[in-house]
Amino acid sequence: MLPKLYRFGRYSIFFWSNEDMEPIHVHICVGKLTSNATKVWLTRNGRCILAHNKGKIPPEDLNQIFETIEDNFFLIYSEWKSHFKTDNIKFFA
Repeated sequence: MLPKLYRFGRYSIFFWSNEDMEPIHVHICVGKLTSNATKVWLTRNGRCILAHNKGKIPPEDLNQIFETIEDNFFLIYSEWKSHFKTDNIKFFA
């Protein structure tokens, strides 16, 4: 199961169902959801840190996507908590 959180333009923002042992993060891709998607960690203060850009998203698009992820931090946090059925959410930083 791939919980799709929302779309931003042509990009899908989602997380994989088997990654609950990792700190909270999202993946970003165009088209079909894939394991080669770009990965972004969320920090405790609601900011983003790029883990990797396997999806080769252009920097200007990444900056806009980071803004929308930060704007939707509480939605993502809530969906992660609900999907993984945990109150113990780890953060990258």
